[in-house]
Amino acid sequence: MSTANGEANELRSHSTGELVKQLSEQTTTLVRKEIELARAELTAKGKVAGQGAGMFGGAAVVGLLALGTLTVVILALLDKAMDLWVAALIVTLVYGAVAAVLAMRGRDRVKEGMPPAPEQTVETVKEDVQWAKSQAKSARR
Repeated sequence: MSTANGEANELRSHSTGELVKQLSEQTTTLVRKEIELARAELTAKGKVAGQGAGMFGGAAVVGLLALGTLTVVILALLDKAMDLWVAALIVTLVYGAVAAVLAMRGRDRVKEGMPPAPEQTVETVKEDVQWAKSQAKSARR
């Protein structure tokens, strides 16, 4: 309590011009820090979304392999009827399962990176606005 009273008495001893200058400097510093926080947050979210996009790319490649193998299955069915097509079908199912897993993991990673807005920064800016309002009210007294 005594620290708050001491700070209030110290602020009262400053002229209005000095207080406005101090508020301006603090506001500038605060805005810079908020921009730095937003940049860091957007960079982190971009990295996660990029990983998800890479997994989607992997799913597409493995999906194409599954399609190629399915083509072999169809040809083998027409050609030899049993042994070869059973093996080709198994390979197709394995590739398809791998593609499904990659696609689901990629989707989850992209969701982690969304929305790309810096949520934490928005919250701290709201808090900063409330703080600035309270400081302005205190300066008027």
